[in-house]
Amino acid sequence: MKSLKIIIPVAVIAAAAVLIAVKESGRRPMDEPVSPAGPGRGVPTLIDLGADRCVPCIKMASILEGLKEEYRGKLEVIFIDVWQDRTAGQQYGIRLIPTQIFFDARGKELGRHEGFIGQEDILNTFRRLGVEIPAPGKEVAER
Repeated sequence: MKSLKIIIPVAVIAAAAVLIAVKESGRRPMDEPVSPAGPGRGVPTLIDLGADRCVPCIKMASILEGLKEEYRGKLEVIFIDVWQDRTAGQQYGIRLIPTQIFFDARGKELGRHEGFIGQEDILNTFRRLGVEIPAPGKEVAER
């Protein structure tokens, strides 16, 4: 009985360590470039990972479309449905949806946000991260 009192906590700790290791192995380092189909095409990029049946994701859809239209050629906006493309969730180390990942024009990840975020907050996040997304007709400047 005494050995059982020792084995159970050790097994729980070992299982937790394995879960943490598995979770961390799915994360991509922030400065590792993503595939050519994603960021790094000469303009800052926002990747939104969500699902077409997630309520906050549905609310963000019009915001993402508005950004695509208003900042065409100045900001790349990519939506990935992680329920349809489950490998994307693993590739980007997603814990919850929606998750937005902010990239500079070279494809370097600058930061992340989890949950709903509005258009002004998206633009302000890019500014805070050192990337100015100008209004149409102006040039992109990075600090």
